[in-house]
Amino acid sequence: MTLRPLSPTVSVSAQLSPAVMPALAAAGFGRVISNRPDGEDPGQPTAAEMEAAARDAGLSFAWIPVSGLPAPDQVAAVGELLADGVPTVMFCRSGMRSTSAWAMSERLKGADAEDLRATAAAAGYDLGRVPL
Repeated sequence: MTLRPLSPTVSVSAQLSPAVMPALAAAGFGRVISNRPDGEDPGQPTAAEMEAAARDAGLSFAWIPVSGLPAPDQVAAVGELLADGVPTVMFCRSGMRSTSAWAMSERLKGADAEDLRATAAAAGYDLGRVPL
């Protein structure tokens, strides 16, 4: 598991496994957001499996599956969840969709697009083609 911080309260990751949920809770996270649709890859844990593992570890869980660029309603849902400041890990297959959803939600709050791109680049994600 490699967590890449985007802000003091938001980190992103590639696909997580149910087994890492206790470690996330121990590290101080309170929520996991999955941006991965079920069935993208054979053997991938389902959202229901991830939610059960998260809840068993004392974490809240949200499933906002994204295919391609996040849609406006998905961006709004991410923004609403992150507004409370609960330390959160977002994940998808590579972390790119999660990073895009985070950046787009921050842009709606008035964050500078170039600052968001720089933050994402420092975490290893290129948002050059993401409309911010």
